[in-house]
Amino acid sequence: YSHIPMCHCMTLYRIGQLYMISKHSHEQSDRGEGVEVVHNEPYEDPNHGNGQLTEKRVYLNSKLPSWARAVVPKIFYVTEKAWNYYPYTITGKDYRSDYLCFGESLCSFLPKFSIHIETKYEDNKGSNDSIFDKEAKDLEREVCFIDIASDEIPERYYKESEDPKYFKSQKTGRGQLKEGWRETHQPIMCSYKLVTVKFEVWGLQTRVEQFVHKVVRDILLIGHRQAFAWVDEWYDMTMDDVREYEKNMHEKTNIKVCNQHSSTVDEIESHAKARVCPF
Repeated sequence: YSHIPMCHCMTLYRIGQLYMISKHSHEQSDRGEGVEVVHNEPYEDPNHGNGQLTEKRVYLNSKLPSWARAVVPKIFYVTEKAWNYYPYTITGKDYRSDYLCFGESLCSFLPKFSIHIETKYEDNKGSNDSIFDKEAKDLEREVCFIDIASDEIPERYYKESEDPKYFKSQKTGRGQLKEGWRETHQPIMCSYKLVTVKFEVWGLQTRVEQFVHKVVRDILLIGHRQAFAWVDEWYDMTMDDVREYEKNMHEKTNIKVCNQHSSTVDEIESHAKARVCPF
């Protein structure tokens, strides 16, 4: 699992997390690929209490490696469900042949394949090594720190304006993070991610699981860098503000993505409220 320290307090980052996910999804969606939000609605769980359930379709054919594109259709998406009970969240993608399951996949050609991410947020610098002892007691675990300032991201995603080494917030004074920043910056919190990947196909299991772990790590690094660099955009927002922003971005993003998979933009817009079609 991953430890991702951030220069925020946990309470405020609840808004930053929602803002970042919506804006990031919009930026990464274009020409029929990216994230379509199918449902985004309040949800109550008997154990975790009130939260938000979001269901998405992620169209990603062009982002797959060549050996994966060779075995999937030209138009290919995976279904993702996320339960947000901040400061605890669950995200799952699960595919099994010929029947519905946790991720409710419609891709019957896929073998058993699942990605499960649990997140917990705490106000510390990543020092809680036992945070997932209960959830991961029977799993082999590899623990890694993700440093938003010094870890390299894929070159195609790099923007100097989103580099924590150079960015400095006008509203908070935070930024221009140098080596050792976790020891000196306040406030500080940590996003703990428990990522479980399963692909139970002999001969491909190790290759696919290692590839998915790398992709997930890159996405987490990019997203958390952006949440830090966009802080002046969301810092003054209330929860109502960010929910309205989230709704608007979902609708705009869905039009970018769904236009390639539906007959007309008008059809998408007419169903936007029912479908809530807006990382």
